[in-house]
Amino acid sequence: MIETHVIEIDGIKTVSQITRASAGVDKAIVALHGWGADKSLMLPLAERLSPLGYDVYALDLPGFGESDAPPPSWFVYDYANWVTAYLDAMKLNHVYLIGHSFGGRLGLILGATVPERVDKMVLVDSAGVLPKRPFTAQARLNIYKALRDSLYKVGAKNSADGLRTWYGKRYGSSDYQSAGALREIFVRVVNEDLVPYAAKISVPTLLIWGEHDEDTPLWQGQQLEKTIPDAGLVVLPGAGHYSYLERLGEFVTIVDHFFKH
Repeated sequence: MIETHVIEIDGIKTVSQITRASAGVDKAIVALHGWGADKSLMLPLAERLSPLGYDVYALDLPGFGESDAPPPSWFVYDYANWVTAYLDAMKLNHVYLIGHSFGGRLGLILGATVPERVDKMVLVDSAGVLPKRPFTAQARLNIYKALRDSLYKVGAKNSADGLRTWYGKRYGSSDYQSAGALREIFVRVVNEDLVPYAAKISVPTLLIWGEHDEDTPLWQGQQLEKTIPDAGLVVLPGAGHYSYLERLGEFVTIVDHFFKH
């Protein structure tokens, strides 16, 4: 049975889709999608996992899908707090967590800050480790920031804003280009190094990674495996950033085994 649930959390209309277990319920799973996606990309998982005894809660994170946009001042930590508030509202005291990409960022924070709410966690092609920038790209970024900040300091706001627009169009990622009203939040999110949170996670964690992930490369998963105290890494050969969809059957088998043992 599938239910669409609409509630208000911290003034934000929040939409989730709950796929109920077709047999006895083992545990609730909360599934968190990536940046620019929505709950629909978690529904193939829900359809496979619910017959195995799980109630699956697929959320539209604020600003995505059918949920309202958050205040423009939000950081990644506000998203994590929002997830905790959702658990409270739905009376979910203990859950399994699946987080893909941006959803993995939230998992890193939640696993470190509210481990009593998360029994086990699966992070899929997770973001949260700062990328390695080539020297030339880093130098270009440093020059841009220095020039932008100097323009703001001398009151040349229009010139500074114009420079920001040009730089974003020229060098911004596809996620940056499509972020729209969430662009300032996106910039803050991607510049947060969450490895210190990973080191504090006390929740058993399974990392699943696509071998050929170009958005969050495999070395980032390997770093998280070394950093999270109780973590293991499974690499899906030939898969990319959406490894869980590319290898759905294999992914579900692995996750079900991890959650039940």
